[in-house]
Amino acid sequence: MRLGTFNLLHGRSLSDGVVHAERIAAAVADLDADVLGLQEVDRAQPRSGLLDLTAIAADALGAPAHRFAAAVVGTPGETWKPWHSEDDNLNPLYGIALVSRWPVLRWQITQLPGAPIRSPVWVPDRKLLLLKDEPRVMIAAVIDSPAGPMTVANTHLSFVPGWNLRQLRHAVRALRALPAPRVLLGDLNMPVGPVRAFTGWRALAKASPTYPSPAPKAQLDHILADPRGGDALGTVLQVRTPAVDVSDHRPLVVHLGQAHTLNS
Repeated sequence: MRLGTFNLLHGRSLSDGVVHAERIAAAVADLDADVLGLQEVDRAQPRSGLLDLTAIAADALGAPAHRFAAAVVGTPGETWKPWHSEDDNLNPLYGIALVSRWPVLRWQITQLPGAPIRSPVWVPDRKLLLLKDEPRVMIAAVIDSPAGPMTVANTHLSFVPGWNLRQLRHAVRALRALPAPRVLLGDLNMPVGPVRAFTGWRALAKASPTYPSPAPKAQLDHILADPRGGDALGTVLQVRTPAVDVSDHRPLVVHLGQAHTLNS
């Protein structure tokens, strides 16, 4: 199986600053992931041409099971508020998504504790800004894979140091109630060392820089496996961080070898 994570930067290309549906679809199709977690995903946003980026990615992979989880109503960096209910879905939305080529037996969305403080963030052409952090969520799916049920989750954690660790612990605790083997995908906004130290989960991709995309120096994007039941996932055969013409992150894809029958 191939598991992937990709921070889309709402589909924007660094080469021309434009969002093209065809370019997003080509970048995602090249990953050939069976399950893919997406972060910084727009739906019905003017800045991305009112596109449904989750649907574009799912079509590109031939993935019939997919779900978008909104974190924000409005546009990050402009005017926004936390997503509260289905009534907000008529507005421009921003969040994360999970797409799967295999059937999903159960979905679960978990709200993660938000950072209560503003933090300095470097924004190109605007220098250093004090920004309020966005709400954070995790979307998990119990997937009926060819080898049996497994749990795959996706999240995008805070850029505020310390708070992202708190969110990561909260995410891991929430996943314990779902069937093993368990995998967490996402942009965790921290390197692999703290991730492993605070979770005890195994990094399926190490020393695989993903940010910034033109010349990656840091690995902020991760694919983690819970060691409890994780042996059933098989061995890592290949790790890819391909250069694509979308986003300021490179995608991360792990190809796992033949697994044993997965036990829940």
